Amino acid sequence: MKVCVFGTRGFPGMQGGVEKHCESLYPNMPQDICFDVCRRKSFVTDSKKYPNINFVDIKNTEKRGLEATFHSFISSIYAIKTKPDVVHIHNIGPAMFAPILKLFGQKVVLTYHSANYEHKKWSKPEKLVLKMCEHFALKYSDRVIFVNKEQMGKYPSKIIAKSCYIPNGVNPPTDTEDTSFLEENHLQKQKYILSVGRITPEKGFDTLIKAFYKSGLNNEYKLAIVGGVEFEDSYKKELDSLVTDDSVVFTGFADGERLAQLYKNARLYVLASNNEGFPLVMLEAMSYGLNLLASDISATRMIDLGKGAYFPAGDYNTLAEKMKKAINLDYTEVKYDLSQYNWKSIANKVASIYRELKN
Repeated sequence: MKVCVFGTRGFPGMQGGVEKHCESLYPNMPQDICFDVCRRKSFVTDSKKYPNINFVDIKNTEKRGLEATFHSFISSIYAIKTKPDVVHIHNIGPAMFAPILKLFGQKVVLTYHSANYEHKKWSKPEKLVLKMCEHFALKYSDRVIFVNKEQMGKYPSKIIAKSCYIPNGVNPPTDTEDTSFLEENHLQKQKYILSVGRITPEKGFDTLIKAFYKSGLNNEYKLAIVGGVEFEDSYKKELDSLVTDDSVVFTGFADGERLAQLYKNARLYVLASNNEGFPLVMLEAMSYGLNLLASDISATRMIDLGKGAYFPAGDYNTLAEKMKKAINLDYTEVKYDLSQYNWKSIANKVASIYRELKN
């Protein structure tokens, strides 16, 4: 069986939740399924190869708002020419070309990661376009995979009938004794609070920084924000304007061994997002046994962290109080049950959808 994949910038080693999702999903697929994964060439930095994956690197525009559209259009043409058994599209924006794929007889699977039109970074016209994309995506896809069960429940029965809930997964933690990346960023074991994500407004890093200073923890602890900046330069400048000393550290994008160092040695993990589909970083933090605080949104409620772990999204005063309380408790590693978030099991569920469509 052959499957063409697009809607991701690609993998390995690329920033983004969809990218991490794909990097874990496809290498865990049964070996009798071969994949053409369409990547955005300007983002490719790693030459790693996989036995059942062929990377199709497509030159793309880097203009904000057109990057995903251009890549999805070229990827759709590639799929039409190569005639795979299934086309798997990630997220609603790239699925705007699903009607054209159906016109040429393609079987289409959509993974709905998040309602992108809810993100603050988009203008009103851009949000309207994304809503239109969602309409096409849901109407013309043969099967829809939701990573968020609550999101799936928002749609008419006709959509739900061809949909299923398959959550994101998590890989086993990396056991590392190296602390060189910590030292590079002037961080000490158990003396920093961690948050990971692309530097965009929906991640709520402004709320987190305000809460960190409000709590007074900056006198003894540091706040490590791990993520790169792409198009949201103005938001990064806003965050910089909130920083008043060297206790807030922006490490830039990190993955692999460097990210493992940060997870393993953190004192507390905070997810302050205003919008999420299903936050992979939350599962990653849990895999390292970290205590967590999370904004009270539907995506974070999918995993019950306990009543005291949540705070209203955007409420930095409440977050400050909860951060102080969490830090003042004796540190103990938390044992979470992550058995249902096994990538191999998740990959087999997705593979069964492919086989159903082919037959």
